[in-house]
Amino acid sequence: MLIDHSKAPVLDALARYRESAQVGFSPPGHKQARGADPAVRAVLGDAVFLGDVLASGGLDDHRTKGEVLTRAEALMADAVHADHTFFSTCGSSLSVKAAMLTVAAHGQKLLVGRDAHKSVIAGLILSGIEPVWVEPQWDAERHLAHAPSPEAYEEAFRGHPDARGALVTSPTPYGSAADLKAIAEVCHRRSRPLIVDEAWGAHLPFHRDLPSWAMDAGADICVTSIHKMGSGIEQGSVFHLRGDLIDPATLSSRADLLGTTSPSVLIYGGIDGWRRQMALRGHELMSAALDLAASVRESIEAIDGMHVNDEKDFCGPGRAAEFDPLPVVIDIEQLETTGYRAADWLRSHHHIDMHLIDHRRISAQLTHADDTETTTRLLEGLRDLARHADELRPAPVVAVPDPAELRMDQASLPRDAYFAATQDVPWQEAEGRVAAEMITPYPPGIPAVLPGERLTRPVLTYLRSGVDAGMNLPDAADTSLDTVRVVADPGH
Repeated sequence: MLIDHSKAPVLDALARYRESAQVGFSPPGHKQARGADPAVRAVLGDAVFLGDVLASGGLDDHRTKGEVLTRAEALMADAVHADHTFFSTCGSSLSVKAAMLTVAAHGQKLLVGRDAHKSVIAGLILSGIEPVWVEPQWDAERHLAHAPSPEAYEEAFRGHPDARGALVTSPTPYGSAADLKAIAEVCHRRSRPLIVDEAWGAHLPFHRDLPSWAMDAGADICVTSIHKMGSGIEQGSVFHLRGDLIDPATLSSRADLLGTTSPSVLIYGGIDGWRRQMALRGHELMSAALDLAASVRESIEAIDGMHVNDEKDFCGPGRAAEFDPLPVVIDIEQLETTGYRAADWLRSHHHIDMHLIDHRRISAQLTHADDTETTTRLLEGLRDLARHADELRPAPVVAVPDPAELRMDQASLPRDAYFAATQDVPWQEAEGRVAAEMITPYPPGIPAVLPGERLTRPVLTYLRSGVDAGMNLPDAADTSLDTVRVVADPGH
């Protein structure tokens, strides 16, 4: 097809649909907003309903002869240097599961960084794939994890030569990135594919001063969320494919198996429009965002009690390979309060929503959409936070374990433990029991406990003290963690 990045096939088709005054006797039932509750229309606006049409039998005919989606995906693939691209309206949570199911099957092994998002763990539970955990590079001083090293993947393959491939998360929500080129080489020496969960990297292909883009670094499948660092609508995700280790028809089939049969044209339109925006103006927009981020970082560093983590903190031997400065991660340990309390204070006093929060950090995610107006509000809020930090003391202490204490033995496959008979026990009595649930501090959504892991006192104490300090554990059966769901004891 002719590559013309000024075109947006989904948006162009939607405009034609409106201009033709099409009348649908098919879903959606609101019939171009006419049937929607006026109170709903007043809040959402009619544009939402006008853009909500069937993808097949609406935006395109029932046989999709117009190839609207096919053309949009081909343009996206060209823009990001992929051989094939697939759109998803179910978020990267679906996309990464489709990638995993394409590389490995029930009972087969897959190397997985233990800092993976909860959606990866959900993929393991659904598929029955056996994970071979690859340890992240732990920063014991700052109590955070960077992606595993190439050497760690090499060692894992030596111990498990039958592993079908590998999965790495890069960049992390903290902005640190793996040495993807070296990890891809580790995989390809064995003719094994590399999946990169690059959910936080939609912007990476469009500026040389950002971390390496997975498709350029040699990855076989890359999953990215357009709604995180891009201009897409929530749940907009794409997964890209390069090389000949993965059959594109198989990948498409796995996605179809998991995905909805009623995809949102609104989400497709957001993905399509983002690609056009970045193909035409991406370098310019990212340059402005990087300049703004540098200025904001300098201003925050000047605030008493705050330190902005930078490349010197995150990169180097035993740490990350590259660094994305747009997630502005602020260490507030010197304010003697927690990120949970600080984020709550900023929301209630300045109507500012922070992104990533933990026991000692808050993070402001900057994108190409930010400007001096939004960042001025951020800086004013942070300065005010520093002035009022005494109101947030004394903060509850979160008992963060040493890195070695965070890892627990995998007593059974995640799938087996999750679907086993279970019982809920007081958290104080859960030590030594096998977890039957994920327990995930959110954000960023990296599970501290996986189904099948044998629970230890340090991890349980960390999570329970975290809840007392304001940590959110949304996927636990008991979000207060008074009880923990474990595999039932046969003796009971």
